[in-house]
Amino acid sequence: MNLTRRQFLAQAATASLASCTSLPFGKGGSIDAHVHVWTPDTTAYPLAPGFTKEGMKPASFTPEQLFAHCRPEGVDRIVLIQMSYYATDNRYMLDMISKHRGTFRGVAIVDESKPDVAATMKSLAAKGVRGFRITPGKLALDAWLGSEGMGTMWKTGAEQNLAMCGLVNPEALPLIDKMCERYPDTPVVIDHFARLGMAGAIKEKELHDLCRLARHENVYVKTSAFYALGEKKAPYLDLAPMIRRVRDAFGASRLMWASDCPFQVDPGHNYHDSIALIRDRLDFLTSDDKAWMLRGTAEKVFFS
Repeated sequence: MNLTRRQFLAQAATASLASCTSLPFGKGGSIDAHVHVWTPDTTAYPLAPGFTKEGMKPASFTPEQLFAHCRPEGVDRIVLIQMSYYATDNRYMLDMISKHRGTFRGVAIVDESKPDVAATMKSLAAKGVRGFRITPGKLALDAWLGSEGMGTMWKTGAEQNLAMCGLVNPEALPLIDKMCERYPDTPVVIDHFARLGMAGAIKEKELHDLCRLARHENVYVKTSAFYALGEKKAPYLDLAPMIRRVRDAFGASRLMWASDCPFQVDPGHNYHDSIALIRDRLDFLTSDDKAWMLRGTAEKVFFS
């Protein structure tokens, strides 16, 4: 009887694990979880102070230009990240979401110091925004994440299921960790592996700090910006050990692939090599891992 009970419990555990890792979505194309778009029309969409038309590199990256890269690779949905050229004026991104219905979701930029930041977040959510880019800029990390406005953003994110999308360097990870402890229900997305390896070698302490965030169940990581990390050379196989460590820590259902276009298609790089690293070149990724990373996780966080 005891053996039968153990067998039953083992079978139940296996079934439970399978249900947790099975894919809760149908077939479809891949999702690129991080792309910037902008237009050369600076009359209709003025640049923020400090930016010039001459400084836009490339001069233009519209959705149509993006589609020429992503559609041949089977990518049919994209998460747009508000471009710094426009600061908190999210109109171009919102107009593209509206123009290409069903194709885009957005990650907006708001000014957390404004007293109406919660209302602004809710208004943007109604227009297809599912997350908000947060980055310290010139502020000290403690002053940035410890501010009243940032607390309002994280609280609103928890209430409205809107992600805090951190463009941060590795030194910010311990403070992100503390914010996750304070706001455990807030979805958090770490962009570009927290830029580990941007300066060259990937440091073990920094990778440990990133993987430590996995104990917070609402934290996700973008496996992205391969052109900018490690050796910075296609086919980017030097990043495989980091990707495996992060996969082992978070599980594939909390990782999402992204290109970081248009920078991924700068000279010397291309769109194919970015998606191919996850889709074709890492033999430790299972078919389910790839399905989560190339579609399922981004669908859950940004399109559900």
